[in-house]
Amino acid sequence: MDQKVVALGLNLAEVISRNTISYVGNKMKLAKEKKDLESQSLAYTEIINNLLQDKEELTTISMEYKNAYEQITISDADIEYLHSTLKNAINLLDTFVPQKEESIIALNTLVELLNKDTLKTFQLLGFNYKEAIGEPLTEMCAEAIKTKLKITSSNKNKSNPQSKVKK
Repeated sequence: MDQKVVALGLNLAEVISRNTISYVGNKMKLAKEKKDLESQSLAYTEIINNLLQDKEELTTISMEYKNAYEQITISDADIEYLHSTLKNAINLLDTFVPQKEESIIALNTLVELLNKDTLKTFQLLGFNYKEAIGEPLTEMCAEAIKTKLKITSSNKNKSNPQSKVKK
């Protein structure tokens, strides 16, 4: 499990433990037992401020959970779009580079396999498309661009952009 998600879970447990009914009730009881009105007011203000601070922390935790979920989840609309785009790309590539009949059948089978139901099932089983496909694809594209531009990884002087291109 991702360390960030584990840390979020620990933070959530800590905030929840601070806000149990008995804990807040005890704090209110102690505030009520104060002798003068000013110290009672300060105690209640402290309780309210602590609750508001915890509410803010819970909101932050929930947003971070949402971001973590969105990083590994692909919506139905995105899956449909990917399927359509993949099918069109394969058809377009076939017009440029004619394939053998076996290759065409294999590619069409792959497109049919990558439908909404299959992709959703994989996702429910914990498959992370962005990590498994997106990141390697991004790295592959970056390497292809570097190769085409003849950029070397050992020659990365940011102060002189011209030094990145071999002459």
